[in-house]
Amino acid sequence: MKRVLSGMRPTGPLHIGHYLGALSNWIKLQDEYECFYFVADWHALSTMYDESGSLEEYTLEIVKDWLAVGLDPERSTLFLQSAVLEHAELFVLLSMITPLSWLERVPSYKEVRQQMSHKDLSTIGFLGYPLLQTADIIIYRANYVPVGIDQLPHLELSREVVRRFNHMYPSTGGVFPEPMHLLTEAPKVPGTDGRKMSKSYGNAIYLKDSAEEVWEKLRPMVTDPARVRRTDPGDPEKCPVYELHVFFTSESRRQEAAEGCRTAGIGCIDCKKILYEQMEKLLVPLREKRRVFDEKPDLAGEILTEGSARARLECARTMESAREAIQLFRLNAGRAGD
Repeated sequence: MKRVLSGMRPTGPLHIGHYLGALSNWIKLQDEYECFYFVADWHALSTMYDESGSLEEYTLEIVKDWLAVGLDPERSTLFLQSAVLEHAELFVLLSMITPLSWLERVPSYKEVRQQMSHKDLSTIGFLGYPLLQTADIIIYRANYVPVGIDQLPHLELSREVVRRFNHMYPSTGGVFPEPMHLLTEAPKVPGTDGRKMSKSYGNAIYLKDSAEEVWEKLRPMVTDPARVRRTDPGDPEKCPVYELHVFFTSESRRQEAAEGCRTAGIGCIDCKKILYEQMEKLLVPLREKRRVFDEKPDLAGEILTEGSARARLECARTMESAREAIQLFRLNAGRAGD
């Protein structure tokens, strides 16, 4: 089977935008590929270096959500980036041959620095995180990486680095294959305030939210501003609630809600109730599965430990080939006196 790799940073709870934009695709990929999915805690440190106290909690929360939505540790290797030190070793080796200008031209470098202008991101870790991503990918000799269109420049950097490495340190067939993209549509999932759903905006519906919490977030959600009164007709295309209907509601029910909006046949609360019922069809089974891991708090950590051990075995084989290609001196593996 061809191999796929992807990861998520543990920067907070996962919300329905994460599910629709990435996790639902990851689940399907398990049927077609050998999948490696990791918690990218080192990547989180590139912007959260002064907020590291929450990383352990968020790491376990992410794994619980992964397991609840259907990622299967029997079919996918789920692991922790910082538990596989070979990632860092390969990152160091790649940093020796990667021109600084290659990293500075990555579009997200300047974009994120502007978005997070309140924080000092003039660090080696932040500048170098696309190269660490390259190490994450190629150390597993991944054939594909599921990405949105905004991540394509990062993957092109990875291919350039692979070509440079294989050219400078030739070996039979090359140490690393060039990773290709599996382009996935990254839908704009609206939050409760109409902006893109994000934990930083405080507008997210989390996968772990209770039914009561979901409704309390949906009930005051912004709608078409033209519907000031119950009797005012509205335009579904201008309503964030209707945007969520597109993801969760069947076409027939969605058309029913749209017609009710245009004719003022139903109120915004009625429309939100339909959406809530449809969302709960997804969220109820997720809560039930997640409850198993909440009641057994060590289970998620054990799965992550087992997956990290499998990942290290794979990385050890790759690094042996990389060291041999570079012709680094190899010490006798035996201990003195053996």
